[in-house]
Amino acid sequence: MGAIGYYLYYVFTWLITLLPLRVLYGISDLMFLLVYYFSGYRRKVVRTNLINSFPEKNLNEIVVIEKKFYHHLCDILIETFKLSHMNNKHIMKRMLLTNPELLDRLYSEGRDVVAVLGHYGNWEWLVALPLYTKLKVISVYKPLKNKHFDNHMIKIRSRNGMVLTPMQHVVREVLENRKNNIRSVYCFVTDQTPPKREIKFWTDFLNQDTPVYLGAEKIASKYDMAMVYFEFSNTKRGQYNLNVELLFEHTAGMPVHAITEAHVRRLERSIQERPEFWIWSHRRWKHKREHIDG
Repeated sequence: MGAIGYYLYYVFTWLITLLPLRVLYGISDLMFLLVYYFSGYRRKVVRTNLINSFPEKNLNEIVVIEKKFYHHLCDILIETFKLSHMNNKHIMKRMLLTNPELLDRLYSEGRDVVAVLGHYGNWEWLVALPLYTKLKVISVYKPLKNKHFDNHMIKIRSRNGMVLTPMQHVVREVLENRKNNIRSVYCFVTDQTPPKREIKFWTDFLNQDTPVYLGAEKIASKYDMAMVYFEFSNTKRGQYNLNVELLFEHTAGMPVHAITEAHVRRLERSIQERPEFWIWSHRRWKHKREHIDG
């Protein structure tokens, strides 16, 4: 999609997000019907991922999760549109940090933090985090191929002072912040699929052989940062809690891959508890170890 397509998209989303959320959720319900029953958007990918991840469930149970996921996917889309027109008071009303005292303590102790999270709940509400903590918030992201959309998402996500940086620039960001004595939290979305050439580690995740990025572990252990796990829990429609859980107080000197295994297992537990909140339409298992190592 080129510049014309982007601006048409922008005008359309700008107009619909002037509506209140209760109306937008009605639009989301209609979108679900279109996406699930008519377009069949990635139905085969979603069904395959769910069956492979939950071999103990029968088809009826899989379909229930599948439909709940598509409802949630439509809500994510609507909420992301709406975020660009929400003021901070409204954002904080809909996204609460459940235990800010943990981040407050790490800040007061002069610690830097690596936060790991997945595409679970609605991670776009992370834009609210700078409103709750004195830590500088750095979001490590993968730039989109379409520069117009990439700039648009950076604008939405960087409100309130959150800084977006590509993975290859993280070390530079760490060194600059430490030089200026700026305590920071570096947020890694860890369930993305590495390109073939970057795969260095495999683990069992949701009953499947899965390649995992090692960036969060490398940055945390190199600078002995604390590591926390972020989980966006949906308390009701349009209302999220960001739960912050300490995984490691110190990470320097830990066995290789132990940190990665720990945060993978923690995300896996979240998904198993509420599977409909994870993004099953992602082609997470498109790479096979035998095709790469063979």
